[in-house]
Amino acid sequence: MSDTTEAATTPAALPEAEEPQYLIGIRLREPLQAEDYLTTDVDLHVGDVVAVETGQGTGIGEVRRPKRLLPDFKRDRLYRHVLRRASDGEIREWRDRRALELEHAETCRRRARGRGLRLKVVDVEIDPRHRRVTVLFNAEERVDFRDLVRDLAHEFHSRIEMRQIGARDTTKLMDGIGPCGRQLCCSSHLKKFDPISVKMAKGQDMPLTDSRLLGNCGRLKCCLLYEFSTYEQLRKHLPKVGTACQADCGGQGCMTGKVRSLRVLKQTVVVGFQDGTEAEVPLEALTWEGRPHIQPL
Repeated sequence: MSDTTEAATTPAALPEAEEPQYLIGIRLREPLQAEDYLTTDVDLHVGDVVAVETGQGTGIGEVRRPKRLLPDFKRDRLYRHVLRRASDGEIREWRDRRALELEHAETCRRRARGRGLRLKVVDVEIDPRHRRVTVLFNAEERVDFRDLVRDLAHEFHSRIEMRQIGARDTTKLMDGIGPCGRQLCCSSHLKKFDPISVKMAKGQDMPLTDSRLLGNCGRLKCCLLYEFSTYEQLRKHLPKVGTACQADCGGQGCMTGKVRSLRVLKQTVVVGFQDGTEAEVPLEALTWEGRPHIQPL
């Protein structure tokens, strides 16, 4: 009887506390952006080289962003894991392969010039087993590179794969500093390229002939997308250019005119009056098409 009572009053074993998980940014190759991997190692720091899970098995990469606790809203997402720290031999082989890729890229450029091909070799990627060499290039027009492939196969004793990339991807790999003085968005944080149109520049009242609309890649700047939705939302509260309107002039009553231009961010309207004068009128002092005053956001 006493044994039974003692067993019943003994507290159950408490579950072990869950080991904290961290997200850490790791770059597998030098031109690429760092991607988030899952780890429980609290001693990993920027500059460490580790072995991680990849689609082809195990890969080597360098820590480029410090670890941070895994947020609750990301716990249901799938992340590849950091397996361990890389050995000295793995680190040496990883760095030697990158040095060889840079040498191969210069060889590709020399061979392409020798063949008179109008293409730009951006980077070269060698698979860990050195069986395939992938040449990333950019070209404005169609290029017959069959002779170049034969030259490179004879030079590198590997299978050659030519992969053409666009102007935006070329700039992303080459990296650089934008007109804003900061690292290019495509090289630092953008995960994908969203379509950028002239409509976005017009919607933000930017002159379409201004060369500053173009980024380092020669295409419309990706940052035109950042504030476009804000401009669209603010523009909904404004009349269209050319609309007849009335401006409240205080004690002088209302004056009739037409909308000449808009100041979207200021939420004001430039009104041209019948006497030939113009004035910038706040939205709350303007009516048009019989509508009541609309308060700005």
